[in-house]
Amino acid sequence: MKRFILHCDLDAFFASVEVRDNPDYQDKPVIIGADPKDGKGRGVISTCNYEARKFGLHSAMPISQAFKRCPQGIYLRPNFKKYHEASHEVMEIINSYSQKFQQVSIDEAYIDISEICVNFDDVQELTLNLQQKVYESVGITVSIGCASSKSIAKIASDFKKPNGITIVKPEEFKEFLSPMDITRIPGIGKKSKEYYNKQGIRVIGDIIKIPLHRMIEKFGKNGKWAWEIANGLDKREVKNSMRDRKSISKERTFFKDTNDFQEILTKLDEINEKLHEKVQKDKISYKTITLKIRLEGFLTYTRSKTLPYHTQNKEKTIDIILELFKEFSKDNRKIRLIGIKLSNLTSRSKIIQKDLLSFVNE
Repeated sequence: MKRFILHCDLDAFFASVEVRDNPDYQDKPVIIGADPKDGKGRGVISTCNYEARKFGLHSAMPISQAFKRCPQGIYLRPNFKKYHEASHEVMEIINSYSQKFQQVSIDEAYIDISEICVNFDDVQELTLNLQQKVYESVGITVSIGCASSKSIAKIASDFKKPNGITIVKPEEFKEFLSPMDITRIPGIGKKSKEYYNKQGIRVIGDIIKIPLHRMIEKFGKNGKWAWEIANGLDKREVKNSMRDRKSISKERTFFKDTNDFQEILTKLDEINEKLHEKVQKDKISYKTITLKIRLEGFLTYTRSKTLPYHTQNKEKTIDIILELFKEFSKDNRKIRLIGIKLSNLTSRSKIIQKDLLSFVNE
């Protein structure tokens, strides 16, 4: 069976969230990091958007140097609470496409879609849909790389930034990698690059041409790793982090903002049905039910109810969701997005339903 592994990488993540929340920052250089203090600051850049990168700015650059190059930039201190919230929203969306999900940082994740997609047309359709859902739901962009290995998928996700999709077919990976600088291989940094360059190795294609035993002789374990990556022999699996999950959720963005209750109810039923298909399949139960609503203007609210017992009861869940929805039913503002989250999860091989007894006790 073909392997289709996606690496999803949020574009200039911190800066993108700030631009999303402040439309006046659009098309302007935005720099997240230390206070430049008119060029006398001592910190560094955490990240910056692509407009700022046109001035030569990059992560870890001294903030004083950044200010000299781009004094007109918008310099902001990081708001990690906001970034973690946005990251959680995105990761829930990515995870909804596959049970084989592995988050590797606040702005990166892998998913294995081999059991979902039959061919590369399916992959293209899925990745476009994923990109659209992230943008419509969270308001930021994601670049996606697809390949038969995690390492090449990661390299591919960086190929067409921002908001790009790069699919590397198995028969094309050597052609794709060959002209790239060797630092595109994870694990080869500035210092090791110098040593590789002294040996006449500058691009990945140079590694492909060298026999494995020679790479090991010259560079040891690092050489073996680089050779295997260059030759598409990375067999690492996408680690399924389901056992560590604290919640599952699904969201739907309306094509047009709406206050049509029937349309909203239909979406809630659809989301609830999908969530409980996953609940039954993964043999998990939950105690906390959360309704998420995003109104026009990106104003987002959540309301939750925690039960005194774990359950898998989708009928009771939709009743609770409609109860939580009542708070917003008299609001004249239209709804842009609706979502349901199930949390306080537990995993059991056999879940004994005690809804009647629990209801009486409640």
